[in-house]
Amino acid sequence: MKPIVIYNDKILKSLSWFMPIGGMALFPFIILREKYQKQTKFWIKKNAEVINHETIHFHQAIELGIIGFYILYVLEFIIKLFIYGAKSYENLSFEREANTFESDANYLSIRPKYAWVQYLF
Repeated sequence: MKPIVIYNDKILKSLSWFMPIGGMALFPFIILREKYQKQTKFWIKKNAEVINHETIHFHQAIELGIIGFYILYVLEFIIKLFIYGAKSYENLSFEREANTFESDANYLSIRPKYAWVQYLF
């Protein structure tokens, strides 16, 4: 199963309440900023990395059941908000895994299930 990629600034603006975002995995979609469609060397590479990052979230959601993923994501965010404050988002286990491997185009083919667990602490 693969995600459906959509490029739409309006959707992302309406969903990014706390900070500007370049992309979002909203199962079964990956929604990206329209600028990622640009056909320059920089944007082609950036687009591939962001799609890979969000596809890692797509696989995390499949593993946990879609609703389970979003519940755990929010719960972990709330808990880490008390620990890390403004840096809670970047310390989420789901984000840490995706950030670590977003540049590795082969990662999803070798990714062990529940790989995000090792990034919890």
